[in-house]
This record gives sequence, C-alpha cells and structure tokens, in this order.
Amino acid sequence: MNDILPGESSRWEWLEDKVRTLMARYAYRNIRTPIVEPTALFVRGLGEVTDIVEKEMYSFEDRLNGEQLTLRPECTAGVVRATVEHSMLYDGGKRLYYMGPMFRHERPQRGRYRQFHQIGAEALGFPGAEIDAEMILLADALWKEIGLTDVRLEINSLGQPEERKAHRAALIAYLEQNASQLDEEARRRLYTNPLRILDTKNPAMQALVEGAPRLVDYLGEASLAHFNAVKAILDANGVAWRFNPRLVRGMDYYNLTVFEFITDRLGSQGTICGGGRYDYLIEQIGGKPSPAVGWALGVERVLELLKEQGLDSPVPVPDVYAIIPEASALPIAIKTLQQLRALGVRAQMHSPTGAADGMGSMKSQFKKADASAAAFALVFGADELLRGTVLVKALRDGSGQQVEQSLQDVASWAGHLQSQR
Repeated sequence: MNDILPGESSRWEWLEDKVRTLMARYAYRNIRTPIVEPTALFVRGLGEVTDIVEKEMYSFEDRLNGEQLTLRPECTAGVVRATVEHSMLYDGGKRLYYMGPMFRHERPQRGRYRQFHQIGAEALGFPGAEIDAEMILLADALWKEIGLTDVRLEINSLGQPEERKAHRAALIAYLEQNASQLDEEARRRLYTNPLRILDTKNPAMQALVEGAPRLVDYLGEASLAHFNAVKAILDANGVAWRFNPRLVRGMDYYNLTVFEFITDRLGSQGTICGGGRYDYLIEQIGGKPSPAVGWALGVERVLELLKEQGLDSPVPVPDVYAIIPEASALPIAIKTLQQLRALGVRAQMHSPTGAADGMGSMKSQFKKADASAAAFALVFGADELLRGTVLVKALRDGSGQQVEQSLQDVASWAGHLQSQR
C-alpha cells in the first residue's frame, strides 16, 4: 500500500475529472458503496474457488458481534448489493459508475498494489447487446479523451450456464487426457474451476490450452446472435477488436459478453480494463432476476501507461503569487486575494517559513513566485497601497510587463489573470 503525494495526486484528479465529464455524457450517475462488506457477499458473488476469495481477500472478524467482514476486493458485488437493498430497479434500469480503493493481498508489482484503485461502470436492468456495446464504447471513448494509445480490445462470449456446463464437461475430459502436462495450479483447478486453466500464463501449457475445446463451439443460437450484435455495433463505430476464444474473467459471475483492454507496455500487468455481462448476479445476491453488465479499470495501470507513453496531465498552478514586502500589508493583501478567489482566480500568498525572517526579501519572494509557476506576481508594496493599487507583474510571457491595478475594482481586471491558463 502506498501514499499518493500532492505531486502525483494532481494526475489522479485530472483523470477523475475526465471520467466524471464523460460519464455525464453517457448518462451514468455516481454511486459510493462501503469499503467494508460482509465476507459472504464476495464468496457468494465472486465464487468460492476463485483466486480472489481463496487467496487474496483481507478478511477479519468484527470484535463486537463476530460478523465476518472483508475489505472489498472489487466493487461490482457491492453495487449489486446496494441495488438490491435499496430496490433501485423498481422504476427501470440504472447506469452507474464508481471510483475508489480496493484491496487484494497479492504480490506488489508494476501498476499493482495491495491497496489499488478502480473506476468502474455498471448498467443494471438492461438485457440487450447494445448495452454491452455501449459499455465498450464508453471505455474506448475514455482512452481517446485522455490520449491513451497502444491499447487493444479483446472480446469473447461465455454463453449461458447450460452451454458452459456442456463445455466444462468436454474441457475436463480433455484435460484429464493430458493430465501429465498440467502444472500444480491447473491440477488444483481441474474440477473446481477448469475454465480458469485456459487463462494460464505458464508458457509450457500454451500448446495444451490452444488445443482445448472452445466455448464458442458450444454456444446456442441466442448466445451467438447476442455476440454478433455486439460485434456489429463495434464495427459500425470503428472500434477495432480481436476475438479471443480463451478470454475468461477472474470472477464466476460472468455470462455472454466478456472483454478486456490490453497493452503490451506494462509487462505482465497488461490488462488495464476488463468486464462483461453478469445476468445472474443480482438474483444470486438476493434480488429479483435482472440482467447487468459492467467494467472496471485500474487507475494505477492507466496512469502508468500514460506515463509510459510520455503523456502527462496538466498540473494545476496558481494564476497569481502575492508578494508582500511588509507584514502591515497582510490585511489588504489577503482581502484582495479572497476577492480574486471568489472570481475564480487561483491565488497563492507568500508566507515565510521562519518566524525570525519577517516576510523575507523581495528577491527571495520573487524566487518563490517563479518556482510556483504562477503567470503573474501581485506586489503589495507600500507605495502602491498608498495609491490604492497593486502592482501586477507578468512572469511567463517574457515581457516582464508591470501594470498597477485598482484595489477598489478588482473585478475589472481579475479575468486577465486567468488568460494565461
């Protein structure tokens, strides 16, 4: 788990602002669920034999009442729990999004920490393939909005439970025939979660995986029609995709469409966003049967990829830096800065760091003004204050232009201070 310090957090705020703006365009509304949920929610929702439940969750017993609790390893189960608990679908489907920390006990590596952050979108109550496609288009639009490239989309269909059941039987039979080629992890999963064996990263098993029965060959007419409709909408919108028949997701709740956005620039942590349809999870958690689809992206991975591409988000800097030669000028200086801030100007006031140093020399204050990256310095000198003015000095355009402005009519010149953003 790591701290996100001010120099880095501005990049997070920039990404979050981009997400909020985009989600509003797609009519998705924000939901915030607790970080701590009952352990049973994740066992029931994610699947008892998934890696997350078996090995990665931070779970503990509430000392007051003995309840088993868990720091959320993902947010979909919590969103579904909230949807059921508050009967949110009584008046129709809901488009929701969330941001926040998740927790998994796994080996920290590039772009992955034990406390990590996700941004996710969920559309609940909509059965159509057009919503699967909308979800993918939403993520694709975000990449364009933030300038992310070198990301490819892979898609698959996991069909429906009965289709997966038939495929599962064939897959187990195939793997049993080739048991000598299975590694320890695959042998452990053979009868509990054989589909996840297809997602192995073991190079020695890739040929075996390639020869395994494909789930797509077990899909019925309705499942294929749904998948084809998703692909047709993506094609119509110019979104490139690759069919990956081995693509599975780490949770048990998915059916029909699943997808991942992948990069080759982050080593083994290649998936930056993934999701799919989960039509049975709402009923599984105790609600009335209702379809749903969603995705989540890893914030750390997205920011790491932006950095890898040489893209950086703008760091907010003040428009003005107030230079105050004498402490006696503080009341009028602070009053002026408050007026400017109320008008939308970003203003930083000089404050000495040593009590014995007074306000500091003009030279040292101008150095700090320059280091702040402010476009202008406001000099509250004694002569200017006697005239009822403040000296506005340009710091960035090379002109060094100095203009006195009236302290009685701050609103008339405040807009000019924002023009250099």
